[in-house]
Amino acid sequence: MIGFYSEGAPFPLKGKKWSVKKQIVSLIEMENRKAGDLCFVFCTDDYLLEINKKHLDHDYYTDVITFDYTTDNAVSGDIFISVERVTENAAEFDVSFNHELSRVMYHGVLHLCGYNDKSDDEKQTMQKKEDFYLKTFSITE
Repeated sequence: MIGFYSEGAPFPLKGKKWSVKKQIVSLIEMENRKAGDLCFVFCTDDYLLEINKKHLDHDYYTDVITFDYTTDNAVSGDIFISVERVTENAAEFDVSFNHELSRVMYHGVLHLCGYNDKSDDEKQTMQKKEDFYLKTFSITE
């Protein structure tokens, strides 16, 4: 099951939930896994900052935080996304909000599929995967 929730931020998927769910399930299946329980929470910068401080001991803003509950081959977890950070990143990278939101959502799901982004090589692999899925699902800039 894939759920979408909003915590103090505008809900960015009005009228798109069904197509986004299909993309997420397809991404997971293309990574040779199956979709378990996924929860996307769209929130404010401050809400995500508090999660970052409390759970990760980091005192900085970020666009996405993923909590992994994957068992065996079933991809499950909570993905918190700052709508404010996505908006700012879209402007900074000169892409549409939809493009940046999709990238961040895929990024969170890719973490649940086992990809990391700690090293430069891991970051490069993650970015290639994000770009591949943006192209696969025809998410334009």
